[in-house]
Amino acid sequence: MKIAASVLAFDFSRLNDTFKEVNEHVDWIHYDVMDGHFVPNISFGPDILKDLKTMTPHFIDVHLMIEDPKKYLDRFIEAGADLITIHHEAVDQKSCQEIITHLKERNIKVGISVKPNTDPLEIAKYLPEIDLVLVMSVEPGFGGQQFLASAYDKIVYYDEFRREYGLDYLIEVDGGVNDKNASSIVECGADVLVTGSYLIKGDVKENVAKLKA
Repeated sequence: MKIAASVLAFDFSRLNDTFKEVNEHVDWIHYDVMDGHFVPNISFGPDILKDLKTMTPHFIDVHLMIEDPKKYLDRFIEAGADLITIHHEAVDQKSCQEIITHLKERNIKVGISVKPNTDPLEIAKYLPEIDLVLVMSVEPGFGGQQFLASAYDKIVYYDEFRREYGLDYLIEVDGGVNDKNASSIVECGADVLVTGSYLIKGDVKENVAKLKA
């Protein structure tokens, strides 16, 4: 199991200290990009990612919650993304396939995310080609929301699918993850837990230990 710290929850008034704490105890950095159109919030762009990349040795997991993600792929690659996840709901089939192909050509890992109300079957055709499925366990757009129990069934579906077809994509879960639900999430088949509000509020080392326990 990997723990991915969500930059969205970081205290930017003490960013150096936050990264020192986080770098020591987590496995990935999760970078949410929101445009105010696909989701009702605005967050960070590639320039901030470029600066943050210098502050961590960890794998950078970029989650694009934006319209027309294809337009911005290269900018986020150049800024330091190791994996880029797009939203199935933001692209048509042709664009989705083009994005997968382009990221592979650039040696960037590929993820696809689905909102809570999206049928997991809708991305089944892409699963043999991608590196990660991101299950949103809250409505994307804001941190601090409560975990939606409907996510458990999605995690189980994607885990059973990869077992049946011998695939090796990772299953990542984002939204409302804490020490109360982490074990259930992992038991369903998740590999990567994104945590923001829970991780940062309190002692990072203790909170990570609770998640991994």
